[in-house]
Parts: sequence; structure tokens; C-alpha cells
Amino acid sequence: MNGLTISQIAKRSNVNIETVRYYEKRGLISEPPRTESGYRKFPQGVIKDLQFIKRAQDVGFTLEEIKKLLLASNNEDFHSEEVYEFAMNKIQEIEKKIHDFNHMKSLLGELAAKCPGSGTPKDQCPIIKNLSKGEIEDG
Repeated sequence: MNGLTISQIAKRSNVNIETVRYYEKRGLISEPPRTESGYRKFPQGVIKDLQFIKRAQDVGFTLEEIKKLLLASNNEDFHSEEVYEFAMNKIQEIEKKIHDFNHMKSLLGELAAKCPGSGTPKDQCPIIKNLSKGEIEDG
């Protein structure tokens, strides 16, 4: 039986063996045939899929989103407009997260600025006080 072992696939794709198993379990890559002794024998094309998955993760796509992208990339009838819309929606989601993180940073910065530092009893610490009482105010 021809094919590559899981360790060969992992090494050539620059991922961990457990990552390959996880992606297989999640349905991102197909379960390969096994030898009589139970070893997986992956086709060469799995390397391309694993690299696609890692690059898609690098730009912020979740594994569920990547599964859809893989289906589109392997479908001869796919339309690039759909992938464009998918990417634009992801950009909006990332922009919202950036906004939310900046807001959190600002609120935490305001609390930290009110903190007198070491030697302050916890009941006088503005960070603990505000988090305990839920009195964090939008600046």
C-alpha cells in the first residue's frame, strides 16, 4: 500500500503528529486507509491540505470555517464571490474583536491608573474593588 505515514505527513507539513490526528478527528482531512497492521497511509495531497489549514488559521479562520473553505477549494463548481463574502465577513469579525480588545484595554488602563501600588489593602485596591462590585465605568 502506497502512502505516507503520519510522522512523514506531520514533518513535511511542519505540524505536530497530534495536530494531524486532531484534524482527522474534526473532519478537516479524510481518514486514510490503513495497512494490515493498522498504520495510516496518507496520500501526498494531505500535505497541501494541512498547509492550507495552517495558513487559514494564520489569517484568523476557525477550524469550522476552514472546513468550509476546504470544501470550496476542492469543489470544481465553487464561486469565488462566495469566498470573497466569507473573507469580508471574517474581516468585519476581526475588526469587532479589535474594537472590543481596545475597549477592554482602555477600561483596564483606567483601573490600573487608579491603583496606588504596593502596600494598599485589598479592600482599597480599585481594581479588586471595581471587579468585585461590578462598578467598572465606561470612561
